Amino acid sequence: MTTDDHREPASGGTALAGLALFGVAAAAAALVGVLSSTTTAQEYMRLDQPPWAPPAWLFGPVWTVLYVTIAVAGWGVWRAHGWRGARLELSLFGAQLLLNAAWTPLFFAAGLRGTAFAEIVLLWAVLAATIAAFARRTPWAAALLVPYWAWTTFAAVLNFAVWQLNTGV
Repeated sequence: MTTDDHREPASGGTALAGLALFGVAAAAAALVGVLSSTTTAQEYMRLDQPPWAPPAWLFGPVWTVLYVTIAVAGWGVWRAHGWRGARLELSLFGAQLLLNAAWTPLFFAAGLRGTAFAEIVLLWAVLAATIAAFARRTPWAAALLVPYWAWTTFAAVLNFAVWQLNTGV
């Protein structure tokens, strides 16, 4: 009898289908942000910002790279351990992806910058737990999430600063 921890990694067509699924999940999280506010860049530029805030054009390239690494990290854990073998890890992965998708509508579409800050702090914590869980099972996949965690840390600080600078606006 074998356990899920000792199963053969997914390969061939199954592995490619899994990669496509994780890619679609990451793209869906990105698409929620894109669709939640068609004027995100213009709105970002209208907000009072700290002097260290990056230009609006930087977010697209950064998030494109991050969403690719997010998808590959989740796929790597799934490929090595399967759904049942990595239930906790992949549940945390799904939770952080949902939280990721929720931030842009809160911050831009709804203008709830304080709520968005609380939400990104929760995202940060769930992402940290995801990295820790991935590190125990598939260290290279955890390493792929570290730049995302660092960017989320920066984004949380920026969210807080913008919220404070635009309170009452």
